[in-house]
Amino acid sequence: MAISQYDASKCWTYIEGKWHQGNPPLMGPWSDASWLGSAIFDGGRAFEGVTPDLDLHCQRCERSALAFGLKPLKAGAIEELVRDGIKKFPKNTPLYLRPMFWAESNFLDPGPVETRYCVSVYESAMPSTKGFSAGLSTFRRPSYEYAPTDAKAACHYANSSRAVREAQARGFDNAVLLDPVGKVSEFTTSNLFYAKEGEVHTPIPNGTLLNGITRQRVIKLLRKAGVTVHERAVGWPEVLSADEVFSTGNYGKVIPVTRIENRDLQPGPMFKKARELYWEYAHG
Repeated sequence: MAISQYDASKCWTYIEGKWHQGNPPLMGPWSDASWLGSAIFDGGRAFEGVTPDLDLHCQRCERSALAFGLKPLKAGAIEELVRDGIKKFPKNTPLYLRPMFWAESNFLDPGPVETRYCVSVYESAMPSTKGFSAGLSTFRRPSYEYAPTDAKAACHYANSSRAVREAQARGFDNAVLLDPVGKVSEFTTSNLFYAKEGEVHTPIPNGTLLNGITRQRVIKLLRKAGVTVHERAVGWPEVLSADEVFSTGNYGKVIPVTRIENRDLQPGPMFKKARELYWEYAHG
């Protein structure tokens, strides 16, 4: 499931005290972020007049920056800027909300890190619920010992990108990545769930996958509705033999998987329940 390209005329970015339309320049060749990858971000969504869990996304943004040794704004200040950006668009416009922090200098050197930030808000349609196909990647998710997996860091997405390219070369839309010990981690940009015999299973956060905010919300909603949800180590053969597979993530919220390797699947009752419960929560 590819993230749609933005239209620069439908994007506003706040940086250094001002809102700019389009894609303003942010950093130069000597900015630590541009050559050392010292950038973190988060994503929120505005759609149908609601912004579900925006406060939690801003809190995670602050935590990610601190994990990188950056000095971010407080979550409340981040949220205030994001909501200011939302007001620049007509009501109910589907938007992607992206605060970012990065090191301008001293990221690898002793001493205080010079931190800069921006907030981008841009029009981005919600993806179709027709679903996507996925195959197993030969690439794997790193663990905390190998990469800063405790942050939603820009540097992680190079690995996701090569996994997507590999999957698309094989005729799939997306890829499933395993963790270093061979258990299922997640899709390239979203969390993985599967259903079997009326119960739902999802990989437990083990330092290799992002414990997504939408993931956590869907688990809570399903359990409250009486559905058994298992968070545990998941083997790839289990996914291949599942009754249904779906993903959760900020970009598309809850999306079904219609093919996993050579198995065709249909959007099932657990996907439908999860999506209905999430939409009810978002509008509640």
